[in-house]
This record gives sequence, C-alpha cells and structure tokens, in this order.
Amino acid sequence: MAAPASDATVLIVDDDAALRKVLGALLGQAGIASVEAASGREALLVLQSRLVDAVLADLRMPEMDGMELVSHVARGWPDVPVVMLTAHGTVALAVEAMKRGAADFVLKPFDREEVLFVIQKALALGGRPTEGAALATDLVGESERVRRLRTSIQRSAATSATVLIRGETGTGKEVVARAIHEQSPRRAQPLVKVHCAALPEGLLESELFGHEKGAFTGATSRKPGRVELAAGGTLFLDEIGDVPLSTQVKLLRLLQERAIERVGGVDTIAVDVRFIAATHRPLEKMMADGEFREDLFYRLNVIPIEVPPLRERPSDIALLARHFTRLFCAAHQLPARTLEAGAVERLGMAPWPGNVRQLSNLIERLVVLGTGRIIGRTDVELELAREGARLGGTGAAAATTAALTSPTRTGASLEQQRHDLERAAVQEALARANDNRTLAARMLGISRRTLYNKLEELGLD
Repeated sequence: MAAPASDATVLIVDDDAALRKVLGALLGQAGIASVEAASGREALLVLQSRLVDAVLADLRMPEMDGMELVSHVARGWPDVPVVMLTAHGTVALAVEAMKRGAADFVLKPFDREEVLFVIQKALALGGRPTEGAALATDLVGESERVRRLRTSIQRSAATSATVLIRGETGTGKEVVARAIHEQSPRRAQPLVKVHCAALPEGLLESELFGHEKGAFTGATSRKPGRVELAAGGTLFLDEIGDVPLSTQVKLLRLLQERAIERVGGVDTIAVDVRFIAATHRPLEKMMADGEFREDLFYRLNVIPIEVPPLRERPSDIALLARHFTRLFCAAHQLPARTLEAGAVERLGMAPWPGNVRQLSNLIERLVVLGTGRIIGRTDVELELAREGARLGGTGAAAATTAALTSPTRTGASLEQQRHDLERAAVQEALARANDNRTLAARMLGISRRTLYNKLEELGLD
C-alpha cells in the first residue's frame, strides 16, 4: 500500500499521556504528524479547531469513551476515519464500534507494524464523505419517477433478494440502499458499507472477508471482515464496478454459496447477509470489454433499481430546495429562512450535473452564508456563479449571469473575477465560522484538505 501523504495528521486520543507520546513517536518515525487529546471531549475541540485526517482513540476512557466519540465523529466529521485501540477482552466492543462507524481497531498491547498498517489504511480511506452524508436527506420528491422508485424500494425491501442500484454520481444511491435496509425485516441489524473504489485489490479482500493472524505484513491478529460484521443485516457494496476481476471471482462465490474464507485462512464461514450493490459505471460495456464478469452481473442484477438524475425530475427541485433549507437551518441552529419564488424558479433552470448532491451543497451554502431571512434569486445566481455551474436559462436570468461573468463588467478578466469570487466566498465562510476551518469547509461544500490548498492558492493562509 502506498504511504500516506506527508502532510497527513492523526489525532491520538487516550487518557494515558505516556501512551500518547509512544504512539506519536511511532507515527512520527513513519512521517505522519500527530496531535494529542487526553479525552473524548478534548478530541472534539481539536476537531473543531484544526485539520485532522484520522483519529486513533482508546476505547476505554473516562467521561466520553471511544464508542461515544465514534458517534460524534461520524455525525460531525464523516470523512475522518476513526481507529480504536482496545484490549483483548473488549474485542466484541471494538467490533460494535466498527458497526457504528469506526474504520478499524488495533489490539493492546499493540504491534508497531500493525498500528502503522491500520493507520495507513484508514488514511487511504479518509476524505471520502459518503453520498448519504452529502445528501443528508430521505428520498424527497413527488414526480412520477420518484413515486416509481419508492414502489421499487418497498417491494424489494420485503424480500432478501440482491439489489443492484444504478444511477449517476450524486443521485442518492446510498439513500436508496439505506431506505431498502430500513424498510426490511433486517432493519434491527447492521447496514455495513464497503466503498469498493477506495481500496487496492489486496486490501479490498481483507476488508470484505477479514484475515487471519500472519496473513500478511501487519496482520498480527485475526480480524473479521465487513461481510461478517453485516451478519443478519445488509452489506452495501458501493461502486461495485470498480472491483478488480480477481476479487469479482470471490464475490461471485460469496453470492452463490453465502460463505467466505478469511484471507490466510482455510475454514469456510457461512454468512447470513442481504446484498445491495451500486454503481454509476456502464456495466454492460464493461462486460463487453472484459472488465466485469457476466456471471457476477447476473447474480447482482436480481432486482435492478435505477435512480433518475435530477434533470429528469425537475418538478422535484422546488420540494428538495425547500426541504434542504429547513434541514440546514436546523442543523446549523440558524433562524428559519425562506426561498423566494424567484430563487426557486432560478434553481429550476439549472441543469444540475452534480444532481441532488450539488443542490444540497448549494442550499447549505446559501443558508449558512446568507445574512437575511429571505434567500433571493440574486443570491442563487451568485452562488451558482461561484461554484462554476453551467447556469443555463434564458432571458433575464441569463442576462444577469452574463453580467456577473463578463470581463467588461469590471474590466477584469474572467479568470480574475473567478479568483475574486472564490476569495470572497472563502473569506465569508471563515468569518461565519469564526475561523473554524473545518466548519468553513463544510459551509463551502469542499473537503478540509481542499480548503487548505485553496487558502494557500488565494494567499489567505
């Protein structure tokens, strides 16, 4: 596995100061920076004030334990992976923490190589907020396409049949997967997600099937895989089109036999899991090109569900926009704000290449950065211009957009105007967030790492 970026920072959380120093020195030798927190509450303050790429936390701590910390991080910083440190007697608790969102765990007394291996794996997975987190919503809409989608969800949820969800990026495939699970008889059991595109081939197998002690460098203890963690519940294989052919063979066996073998193991383990897969890739073309197994496709495509792009359900844009406005006012503890009719009309004219996720991010920025109770048409047009959206539309809206971006408006080049708009947006977000860069990044709809790069680029660092 490739080494993590040299500027990666890990937050070490433990009430034992000596152990924090040991772990910090270990990470430092591997070129990974670290910061420390003596408790879960102190860790949350650190996360609010600076950029952190991963968290390494003890499971047993006074006041706020590791389990509670995992829940807070999953809600507030979904792109920050958490690795748990746990004693041999609390492995079951560590597995429960993984079901709640922890990326992995390491047993104490820990092995140096295993700590580095697990942290590097967590860093490789970091910075990828899930589609469900990005959309932060239930399935909203009253168009005919959405009504048919709800019917498909209800019918498939009542069974244990495998579902293949297809649709463009940002349409809400994970929202659909979660809805199927939550309406199914398995809803009391875990929904476990595997992001198939985020891991290299060897590591993906270990994540899926688990591994035995000594299976590879850094495997100093037996670990359950995501399939085992999903026992009795649902396994969601996101971006299934990115699974390499060698792993596709093993997935096919899992789907056929409902059994696995851990990496480095010989025992066959029966599993009771419902499978949901999702992809935005053209699987039929991939099959024709020899990149995706035909037999695996037919095993996955038992119940096909297509999630429509936002441009094919334009009547839902107003409902979604108002829903997101209420949602983000509540989430950020802001006074209620209203979208005026002109703002809603302007939103309906945009093509939304980023689908519902793009609309969600834009509304959040309007809510957080706005100064009044009313969000107007001009506010929407400015925000669309800032994010470089293909604005579309005609008449007055197109004229306003042209005025905003024309070099003749101020005598500056288009590139300079974009630079100025970006700078103003970043400065405004930082001011609104009281210079909390993590919060500012969320307001802007970008990752914390992108914000730090943007600050340097704009001369604001």
